[in-house]
Amino acid sequence: MFIVFTAWNYPVTILELSAVITSLIGVWLGTNGARFTWPWWVTGSILYGLLFLQYDLIASAALQLVFIAGGIWGWFGWGKSGAKPGSLRNKERVIWLLALVVSWILLAPALASIGAAATWLDSFILLGSLTAQILMVREKFEAWPIWFVVNIVATVHYARQDLWFTSLLYVVFTFVALVGWRKWQSKAKN
Repeated sequence: MFIVFTAWNYPVTILELSAVITSLIGVWLGTNGARFTWPWWVTGSILYGLLFLQYDLIASAALQLVFIAGGIWGWFGWGKSGAKPGSLRNKERVIWLLALVVSWILLAPALASIGAAATWLDSFILLGSLTAQILMVREKFEAWPIWFVVNIVATVHYARQDLWFTSLLYVVFTFVALVGWRKWQSKAKN
């Protein structure tokens, strides 16, 4: 692992730094509904997949495959003009929330049985991100409040795994999710 710099006695590798930068660019572009978010998203996901495998964060690594697939889907689904945000009906919101909670309750013990690290937090990040990713690709503003919650959980989770630079990125992502939420909700009302 090539260390680029050390911050507060934490060695930041070229892999983590590259993953942070590309992911931040991708997520910021997503708040504006820019189609060009997706290549950045895919690149950051490849880099994070490699990083998470080094830390035995199986669900987080698997999540990157979901993000890569979502990036391809989003690229073709959004078209040249980018996202045109809409909203879910209340019944759909309840269904998505129940699916997320039930899946989480089932997945965490399964991950524990194969020796994965931090299964409850890691599985929530996986399933919450999967839900938000699908809603984002489908251009629903409700993706952003889910990203907000996932990012708070991820901030704590990656700090506990001593991935401090990544944890800091998720602090930033938390605030970016608020921006995306506001922008997409406003566009959905128009």
